[in-house]
Amino acid sequence: MAYPFQLPELGYASDALEPHIDTRTMEIHYGKHHQAYTNNLNAALEHHPELHSHSGEQLLIDLSAVPEDIRGAVQNNGGGFVNHKLFWEIMAPDGSNSPTEEMSGLLNGSFGSFDQFKQTFSAAAATQFGSGWSWLVVDSDGRLQVMATANQDSPLSCGCVPILGVDVWEHAYYLNYQNRRPDYLAAFWNVVNWTAVSEKYSQTK
Repeated sequence: MAYPFQLPELGYASDALEPHIDTRTMEIHYGKHHQAYTNNLNAALEHHPELHSHSGEQLLIDLSAVPEDIRGAVQNNGGGFVNHKLFWEIMAPDGSNSPTEEMSGLLNGSFGSFDQFKQTFSAAAATQFGSGWSWLVVDSDGRLQVMATANQDSPLSCGCVPILGVDVWEHAYYLNYQNRRPDYLAAFWNVVNWTAVSEKYSQTK
């Protein structure tokens, strides 16, 4: 997907992740916030046709190649566009409580157990100061790691490929969970689409 970027299809109804993620939050998060990132990314790129063939991911992988006058806008809004696109893709109604066999083996090898991975991932999300994300990424050596980023920064800009992420901006959970970020994170595991996560991992090979 390249310029002009369009809001990607959600793939399920806005109420499909109830009760874990409520309908109103989905409507605002997807329809307002993600749309704003999309619009702002297009606006930043409008007068830079040399970048129009780049995907959002390509822009974020090499931000140094983006002209300085729009680099901040591309980092923030390109990150918002790409991060949210992945976020919707790795969730599904009635998700799956356990990873695929392949992913289970990888998580066990990297973190000791699936439960230990969840604790590490959730801790990174819970302790992220202010707005940001927690990620499961494949690093440049092909290893699985958990990392957190601030605001809409993308692991792609650090040489890592995200395959699972959770949004901990307040707009992602505040209507339903208020200041109870840990409750939101606990609910998140009920809607993770591990088949999609496994497919994203396979695409990094």
